[in-house]
This record gives sequence, C-alpha cells and structure tokens, in this order.
Amino acid sequence: MIRWICMFLSCVSVCEAQTADEIEVAAQVEKLRQVMIKPDKAVLESLAAEELSYGHSSGMIEDKAAFVNEFVEGHSVFTAMTLEDQTIKIAGDAAIVRHRLLGDSFNQNTAGKIDIIILMVWQKQEGVWKLLARQAAKIPPEYVRH
Repeated sequence: MIRWICMFLSCVSVCEAQTADEIEVAAQVEKLRQVMIKPDKAVLESLAAEELSYGHSSGMIEDKAAFVNEFVEGHSVFTAMTLEDQTIKIAGDAAIVRHRLLGDSFNQNTAGKIDIIILMVWQKQEGVWKLLARQAAKIPPEYVRH
C-alpha cells in the first residue's frame, strides 16, 4: 500500500513540475517585470524580439524601439508591480504567458493604480526566449480590486 502511495505522489509532483522552458520563460518574465520598474535600455533591448508588437491597455501599439523608449525616457513609470495568476504554456518555439498585473505608476507627475490582464507571446530565438508580442487589456470595473 505504501508503495502505491509513493508512486502516486511521485506522479503528482512530476505532473506539476515545470519544464526547463517554462522555468526559462518565467525568469524572462520576471526580468521584464523588474526592468519595467527600474528601466535599463540594454536589458529592455535584450528581452525584446526585433519584431516586437507591444500593445497597451489603451489600445496603443508600439514596436521594439518605441517600447524601449517608453520606459527609458520615463513615459511609463512603474513604482511597484506584482504579477498574479500567471500561466505559461509552451507550444514549440513559442510560449504563451497570461497573468494579471497590479501596480503603482507615476505618469506625468500623477500617481495611479494599475490592474490589467496581460497576454504575452515569447519566442525562442537562437536559444533565448524573446518577447515577441504583448497585449494588455482593461478589466471590467466590477472585477477590479480596490
């Protein structure tokens, strides 16, 4: 009986374990979160694919250069950011990441709160996961946390 319980628990832990690619993507997402709070041009450029399509919840879409400049020049300023309910699904050389982003901003000398949902597509390019596409969406008011 104990042998069956051990085998079952082993299977459960293996089924829930992250793959190496999922771990690498999660690390890239975390690096992106950190650099959005403390912008570094070289790091932002290293994370983004040349073909990046970066969509804001306002509907504005940026390419790689505009995305990098948005943070480096201080147009988007995050003072804090947490990611919740993150999922990562690997599909070949692509990774689909979804999460909820909660944060504090300070744009145009005005403090604000952010609560949006994000869809990102990361692509493995020459062995490195790069942000290929990102789309943020506003959450209906009845679902926003206060």
